[in-house]
Amino acid sequence: MDPLPLTSAPDGIAWPAVPDGSGAAILAILFQLEQTQWWPAERLREAQHRQVAALLDHTWRTVPWYRDRLAKSGYQPGAPFSRDSWSRVPILTRADVVSAGDALLSVMVPASHGGLGEIHTSGSTGRPVRAVRTELWELFWRAFTLRDHLWHRRDLSGKLAVIRESGEGKAPWPDGAVSESWGASSRAVVRTGPCVSLNIRCSTEQQVDWLQRMDPDYLLTHPTVLHGLAAHCLDNGISLPRLKQVETISEILRPGTRSLCEQAWGVPVVDTYSAREAGYLALQCPEHDHYHVQSESVLVEVVGSDGAPVPPGEVGRVVVTPLHNFAMPLIRYEIGDYAAPGDPCSCGRGLPVLRRILGREQNMLCLPGGRRIWPLLSSSDLAGMLRIAPIRQYQFVQKTFETIELRLVTGRPLTDREQTALGNFVRDRFGHPFQVDIVRLDEIPRGATDKYQDFVSEIGGEDAP
Repeated sequence: MDPLPLTSAPDGIAWPAVPDGSGAAILAILFQLEQTQWWPAERLREAQHRQVAALLDHTWRTVPWYRDRLAKSGYQPGAPFSRDSWSRVPILTRADVVSAGDALLSVMVPASHGGLGEIHTSGSTGRPVRAVRTELWELFWRAFTLRDHLWHRRDLSGKLAVIRESGEGKAPWPDGAVSESWGASSRAVVRTGPCVSLNIRCSTEQQVDWLQRMDPDYLLTHPTVLHGLAAHCLDNGISLPRLKQVETISEILRPGTRSLCEQAWGVPVVDTYSAREAGYLALQCPEHDHYHVQSESVLVEVVGSDGAPVPPGEVGRVVVTPLHNFAMPLIRYEIGDYAAPGDPCSCGRGLPVLRRILGREQNMLCLPGGRRIWPLLSSSDLAGMLRIAPIRQYQFVQKTFETIELRLVTGRPLTDREQTALGNFVRDRFGHPFQVDIVRLDEIPRGATDKYQDFVSEIGGEDAP
C-alpha cells in the first residue's frame, strides 16, 4: 500500500505525482514538519520566537489597536523577541475581541498571504467571536491535518465516517451524505477513499444503524457522541468489523471514553485539541494519550492566576498566539480553556506536552467558599452510576452553591430507591452534601454550537463568595 498516495495535477501524469500549487505548498510545509518535530525544545522555541517577532512587527505597523498594549510592555518596533516584554503584554480576552471588533483587523495584509475568510465561534462561553483568516493560514491548517493522519498511520484509501454535521436537513438519516474524498485538507495532496457523513442530531440508535450499514474504517465525531455509540454497541453486542480507529474533536475527551471504545470495538481513540479561531493547538502523541503542542503553528502558554507559567502537572489557563494569521492577529489570547502541561515526552519529539485538557471554567464545580474543582468522572465512576439505574445520558447542572440538578435520559422511570442512591452518589463523588434534584428528560439538548457538556455550572465567577 502506498502510504501517501499523492494527487497529481497534470493530465496523464500518475507517478511520480506532480501536485498543483496548493498541494506543493502543503507538501513543503509537511517536509519541514517531519524534521522540526524532532528538534530539541530550545531550538523549537528559538524558531518560534523569530516568527513571533515577525508577527509583532506586522501587528505594530498595521493594527493600531495593539500599539498601546505593546508599548506598555516595553516592546520596540522591529526588535527581536524578548521574554521579559512578552510576559508583560496584556492577555487578550474573548470580551476584548468582541468589543474591539474590526479594530483587530490588519489594515494591510501582505498580498502573498492570499484572500480572506471569516468564521464565527462561541465555544462553550456563549460569547460569539468573529475571526478573519488568510488563505495562507488555511494552508497551514491543512498541513497539520495531514500531520495528524501521518502520525497515526491512517490508511487514507479507507472509508471515513463523520458524525458532526448539524445543519437542518443536512446528511439526514437513513443515508446521510457521501463525498469522494476526506475533505479539502486532503484533496489537494492525496487520493483518499470516500467520506460518508451523518447529522449529529440523529438519535444514537439511528447513528449505530447507519454505521453498521456504512461499515467504515475510521470514525470522526464528538467525544460525547462516541461515548453513546460505544455504550449502545457494547450493551447490544454490536460490532463494527472494519473499524480501525476513532478520531474525536470539538469537546473535551472525558475519562472512560477511551476504555469504553476499546471494550466495544477493540480500537483506539485519537483526540485533537483545536479552536476555530486559533487553529490546531495540540495533537495526540502517536505513542501516548497525552498531547503535543503544535509549536510550528501556535505559541501556547499555560498560566496561573498571576499570569506566570505553571509547572508540569499543575492546572492553568490556556493562552494562545497563532503565528501565521496576519489578517487578525490574536496576541496572547485567552481561549477559555484550562489544561495541565506535562514533562518532555519519551517519544523523542521536542514539541511541548499537554498532559490533560480540562475544559472551560463553566465546566468547574464551585464549592461553598468559592473553591473550584474539576468534576471529571472516571470509568469506574460511570460504571457505578450505571449499576444504580439504566442511564442512557446524563448532565450535571450546578444551579447554586448548594444545589445540583442531575438531568437524565433513562430507559424507564426511576424508582425512589434509585433516585436516593443517585443523590448519594453525587454527594459522595463531589465531596459536599448538595441538594440533588433529579430531572428525567427524553433528550438532553446540545448547546448552540452543538457541543455537549456533561457538567455545567450556572454560577458565574463574579458570584463566588
